[in-house]
Amino acid sequence: MLSLVLTVFFVHVAIYLVNTIGASTVDSLLWLLYLKLPTPTSRTVRKQQHLKRQVLEQKHEMNSTSSQDEFAKWAKARRRHDKTMEEYETLNKTLTSQKSAFDWTVKIARWLCTNGLKIFLQFWYSKTPVFPLPEAWFPYYVEWIVSFPRAPLGSVSIQVWSNVCATAIALTAEVVGAFLVQVVGQKMEQKQAVPVGAEGTTH
Repeated sequence: MLSLVLTVFFVHVAIYLVNTIGASTVDSLLWLLYLKLPTPTSRTVRKQQHLKRQVLEQKHEMNSTSSQDEFAKWAKARRRHDKTMEEYETLNKTLTSQKSAFDWTVKIARWLCTNGLKIFLQFWYSKTPVFPLPEAWFPYYVEWIVSFPRAPLGSVSIQVWSNVCATAIALTAEVVGAFLVQVVGQKMEQKQAVPVGAEGTTH
């Protein structure tokens, strides 16, 4: 089982990733993964896609048939198109409803697994030391601050450790991001640079 130190750290990593990537992006990815599973919803999606292709084919057939010269054929194609279109729209409404329910469930689960878990841990372990400080290394006021609000004096509280994790993760991500931008920028400059001696060379 993970220690309290790592549990709090990974919870803040998850919170940072959700906030950085975006909740809507996470929801969309989870919806796409859900549709890959053998569920009634995925079967509905496949049927909807099949009906969509039928609608396009029937519309093409109807448009390529003259409503004046071949009225009977055109009318038959129109009835097939209208019937398929009605089925397609019905499935669309069903899928929209299912996606709304899925999004709501994911939002609740995501909050419970991130911010909800963080709040629960801070409440449940409010008096539990995350880890002790080396004895006599720090003055009293430092020990009091890092144990705030309810951890034993001489230890780090979960609230303080939580704030340290959030700050450290954000700063590390900024440093790594800036480093990657610099590396990518240098590579692009090298590709765009003209090789020495290339200018003025004639053939």
